Amino acid sequence: MQRLDLDFAAHGRAHRWAGPLLLAIALGVCGDMAWRYVQLERSVKSAEAQVARAAPRRSVPSFSIEEMNQARDTVDRLGLPWAKLFTALESAASDQVALLAIEPDAKSGKVLISGDSKDYLAALTYVLNLSKTSGLADVQLVRHEVKKNDPQHAVSFQVSAAWSDAK
Repeated sequence: MQRLDLDFAAHGRAHRWAGPLLLAIALGVCGDMAWRYVQLERSVKSAEAQVARAAPRRSVPSFSIEEMNQARDTVDRLGLPWAKLFTALESAASDQVALLAIEPDAKSGKVLISGDSKDYLAALTYVLNLSKTSGLADVQLVRHEVKKNDPQHAVSFQVSAAWSDAK
């Protein structure tokens, strides 16, 4: 077997220029990247300044206590279980009764229902049907009035009820 002479630390003249050349290329690439970064940063700041000048300034609206209370009341009304109320009203519906207004009170959990009926008996029947629904409790006829100027003598009425699933 022959002996091999391996010299890993041998210095050759052919590749002496490779290291400095690679260093120069790397510095050139880094310099180019830094130059482009600075240009892009200036461009972004310029565009932001343009947008800031073009956009209208909005002042923060101030709300009074009354407006805040009205907003809270609206949120309370939206949070009520409307589906159960409408189901109760639909289950008590009659051909002889027309509902005119539904006025819920979120704080007290009551609802005031106004309507017109063909006659007094139809109004009482409607109140009885409402009292039998599961969504309302303590249903009471609050007011009724025969319309004298109506030739059919229709009855205008108001019903108060506790909204059993209200807050």
